[in-house]
Amino acid sequence: MTTHRAAGALTAGQVQHQGPVRRLLASRPWVADVALLGLVLLLGLFAAALALQTVEGSTRIGLYRPGDPAGWRVPAASLAGTVAGAGLLTLRRRRPLAVVVALVALSAASLALAGVLGVLGVCLAGALYAVADARSPGTAWAVCAAVFAVLSVAMWSWQEIGLAEILLWSEPIMDPAGEPARQLDEPPFSAGRRSASVSLLLALLVLGVAAGSAVRARRLHALDIVERYEAMARDRDQSAAIARTSERARISREMHDVVAHSVSVMVALSDGAGAALDRAPERSREALRELSRTGREALSDLQRVLGALDPGDDDAAPADPGTEPVGTDLGAVVERFRAAGLPVTARGLDTPLPPDTSLRLAVVRIVTEGLTNVLRHAPGTSGVHVAVERGTGTVEVEVLDDGGTRPPSGGGSGRGILGMRERAALLGGRVDAGPRAGGGWRVRVVLPWDERTDPRPEDDEGDR
Repeated sequence: MTTHRAAGALTAGQVQHQGPVRRLLASRPWVADVALLGLVLLLGLFAAALALQTVEGSTRIGLYRPGDPAGWRVPAASLAGTVAGAGLLTLRRRRPLAVVVALVALSAASLALAGVLGVLGVCLAGALYAVADARSPGTAWAVCAAVFAVLSVAMWSWQEIGLAEILLWSEPIMDPAGEPARQLDEPPFSAGRRSASVSLLLALLVLGVAAGSAVRARRLHALDIVERYEAMARDRDQSAAIARTSERARISREMHDVVAHSVSVMVALSDGAGAALDRAPERSREALRELSRTGREALSDLQRVLGALDPGDDDAAPADPGTEPVGTDLGAVVERFRAAGLPVTARGLDTPLPPDTSLRLAVVRIVTEGLTNVLRHAPGTSGVHVAVERGTGTVEVEVLDDGGTRPPSGGGSGRGILGMRERAALLGGRVDAGPRAGGGWRVRVVLPWDERTDPRPEDDEGDR
């Protein structure tokens, strides 16, 4: 699966602080392949020249006779192994294990036919580097051990020219009589010389695995950091999305409260003023004054709510709490609906509510929403009853109506009861809403509060 990262996202290269050369090799792997191919070929030519000198030097001490065609097999096998090994290394990223197996077979063949390993040991180190980079450390070291075991046996059995022979015989030291100072052991096998070649092979193989494992560990560490960074970024984005959703819900709730409630009252006042214009001019004027007052309050509330949406306030100070309407005069709310034509009777409107502004505002909004629903869904009702009671650790609000006698004025947005439940839930309260057994609708809300914040006794209930 391809991952498309946004501009500016953290990458593994940034975590590893890659320089220009590493960035070039990471973006263009073929450059590394060409460089490795050239290096192996140059090293192979040098090794073939040394092998040829070793063969010529060994003729003086009896390993090869002058002009013996068997002596030319050594540089020829070294050159052939160089070309074949360099070609196999170009496939090391796609099939690292297959390349290792092929190089082991090629090395064993070179030792069996010509008694020389050449640069195939270096090629095997490069192939094991690729294995360690692509596979787990356990797999890489197991493959390394298998390669070393197979080639150690092959070198101990067949190698004739190795590191020690090159150092001793490529330029043999002669005594004053013109004879070589170092004579070849009989038979041509020497455990000491083979041990030097085997030790060099072991060092190359271990170096390849160690380097590949280190690169793999660093890459995995960088990827782990990138994944954790991306997880944090996702969490941050999700938190921001949740915050935006919550803020939209809050603004939607406030807009519903301001627009739906105020406009419903204004429509009722306007209808009442129009109906009473001829037969009760003074009542009509009072309705119009109430209409104007309601409109101005709604406009003021809208400005406070919309102030939180100013696109230029990203770097500004946090919004003032006044962006949310805080009027908590229940008497004014009830009088407004009475002016709109609802026959409201109320009890406990002057009950001293707890000082918590959120709770007081919730009470006002719930009463307003309940009366707005009556105005919209139960026009012509014979009675509406509002009760506010403060108990021990709770404030209870109840809005009842006797049912309408005319068709509802509109379907509503469906957010009225939902908004009341959201407000109550934020304060740890509950809302019960539904039809009454004798007709009409009932809304009952219970809001908890901490008595320790307001030690005043529960009294002074009144009727209006």
